[in-house]
Amino acid sequence: MKVALVLGTRPEIVKMSPIVRVLEGQCVDFFILHTGQHYSSYMDDVFFHQLTLPKAKYNLEVGSGTHAEQTGKMLIGIEKVLQVETPDVVLVEGDTNTVLAGALAAVKLGIHVGHVEAGLRSYDRQMPEEINRIVADHCSNLLFAPTQTSYQILRNEGIAAEKIFVTGNTVVDTIYRNLEIAHKTVNILKKLGVQTQQYFLVTVHRQENVDNVERFRSILMGLTLVQKKFGIKMLYPIHPRAMKQLQTLQVHLPGVQLLEPLDYFSFLQLEANALLVLTDSGGVQEETCVLQVPCVTLRTTTERPETLAVGANILAGTAPSDIVKQTEYMLSMKKEWANPFGNGTAGQQIVDILVNQFSTLESGDLI
Repeated sequence: MKVALVLGTRPEIVKMSPIVRVLEGQCVDFFILHTGQHYSSYMDDVFFHQLTLPKAKYNLEVGSGTHAEQTGKMLIGIEKVLQVETPDVVLVEGDTNTVLAGALAAVKLGIHVGHVEAGLRSYDRQMPEEINRIVADHCSNLLFAPTQTSYQILRNEGIAAEKIFVTGNTVVDTIYRNLEIAHKTVNILKKLGVQTQQYFLVTVHRQENVDNVERFRSILMGLTLVQKKFGIKMLYPIHPRAMKQLQTLQVHLPGVQLLEPLDYFSFLQLEANALLVLTDSGGVQEETCVLQVPCVTLRTTTERPETLAVGANILAGTAPSDIVKQTEYMLSMKKEWANPFGNGTAGQQIVDILVNQFSTLESGDLI
């Protein structure tokens, strides 16, 4: 069995890392194809280094562009690599343009596709990621669903049960492995002069929030009101897209400390020690749930409904008064929810399933 791991963004690197380690440990033939969707060192290279991952064998360096430009470049580049390498299966993770391009390129070449973190749905077609995850799921031969909820979503869409495997989410594997390492390796709290449970952590980067001027302005006003009401410092590692928009709007954010994008260990340490996190990120919703940190999601929908069900997260939307209201509510909650995303063995389960599938079935007969 030969495995191609196609990735291109920070979350994909983080969530694929447990699979990479198991593949290495079991001496499975694999290679990493990096599309370069995230292309700066602080958004890419440092993650490979901290997570002790082998360098990508290929890097397409596609960079930024419109969705069509970016996906088109990826499709062309990925197809060429797959034609040379002829892997048995291509693994993609999540819902990015890299996932869309990787799944499409593979399935059109007759190569089996495995989708890690399959079955997530926000039911909001304004999110580009929603289209990507739907297409990837319906291209895939093997769908690694993180929860029973995502399994049922896939079944409801007509995907055969024998293609779907509930494995938990690899984000749990990564947190369990790296949280203690992060505490021993970095001390971002000391560097920033903050104490545990004495700050809010903020991430706002999604296209539908940041590129919409009125919505982004509303979120920023909400952050300002939250800081004023609770008097607690806010730390905001800001994505380049958001920083560009913030500079255009010339909005002043008293009590909010803007930070450069952080390495994985520093961000994980800030997450684990925050009093509360305000975010529009899907991955951060998962991570805070695992870390027992209350989360306020600055969206009206989420593809992580499990976090809502256990009480770890709440949807606030983008209206300033609602952001304040839901922040106050989550601060009143007890941190006693159960982790719905598995026990930290997802990477091992996924590799075991791959090995079993390709050792017991002829390639052409794989489900």
